[in-house]
Amino acid sequence: MAMGSLSDDDDDFNPEINTTPLVDVMLVLLIIFIITIPVINDSVKIDLPQATNQHNEIQPENINLSINSQGVVYWNTEIIDDKQMSARIAEASKRTPQPELHLRAERTTQYEKIVQVMAAAQSGGLRKIGFITDPQD
Repeated sequence: MAMGSLSDDDDDFNPEINTTPLVDVMLVLLIIFIITIPVINDSVKIDLPQATNQHNEIQPENINLSINSQGVVYWNTEIIDDKQMSARIAEASKRTPQPELHLRAERTTQYEKIVQVMAAAQSGGLRKIGFITDPQD
């Protein structure tokens, strides 16, 4: 007599599920996981950056140097000549941090005057020159 059969006929289909092999497999998997989980939980050492308190750099003031179409040079809205410009550039280049020269010229300004101002800034020791443009002009 077959185990779990409902009838005496040996040729009948057995509708019951035999769960014994399933339980055995699950127990083996449980044992494998119990053994391997402590190995997986090993910690990984990470060197995280430490926060530091740094002083904020003081932003230098900008020098606005404008040239109109007649070649007149303005130092922050004050009209200056070439000698005053050279002296002020030399003085500004000695400051720490060194200011940035913002050069603005009208569209009809002669290129020669712009180059003279740039050469004076370079010979005076200013390292940062920015060009300010206005697309509407």
